[in-house]
Amino acid sequence: MSKSNPFKWRHDQPGIILLCVRWYLTYPLSYRQVAQMVSERGWAIDHTTI
Repeated sequence: MSKSNPFKWRHDQPGIILLCVRWYLTYPLSYRQVAQMVSERGWAIDHTTI
């Protein structure tokens, strides 16, 4: 049985996606707020990716 990759077909690095999801679950933030925080760190990411 092969192990599937949950990040298959994603254009962003898995670490960035996991960091955004962790922020979203830890703090009362919207997807757009998380995307704005990420863009302040120099990463170009859309709120729909999160």
